[in-house]
Amino acid sequence: MAITLSTAAAERVKHFVAERPEGLGLRFGVKRTGCSGWGYVTELATARAADDAVFEDQGVRIFVDAQSLALVDGTRIDFQRQGINHVFTFENPRAAAECGCGESFTTDEQAA
Repeated sequence: MAITLSTAAAERVKHFVAERPEGLGLRFGVKRTGCSGWGYVTELATARAADDAVFEDQGVRIFVDAQSLALVDGTRIDFQRQGINHVFTFENPRAAAECGCGESFTTDEQAA
């Protein structure tokens, strides 16, 4: 599988990379947080770690560490307007449940 971007998400990441000369692409992963267990993390990638998987979509490199990849492989990242805010949103086929606000998720392995 892979991590993919909507056109809007790809354009947003390209904008950030263009503003920072050290930017290599998007770092995408997870951290323990929230009421459901895992929260998504997105930031500018400035280096490649030894355990990173690297995907490319629409001219954007996406760096994902090995631990996170097991939880997010197959995710499609979008960039949407929600009221006055602009946010990345995630369609993760590995997510079994999400908290009400959509900030965190759990997998079938965690629920068992």
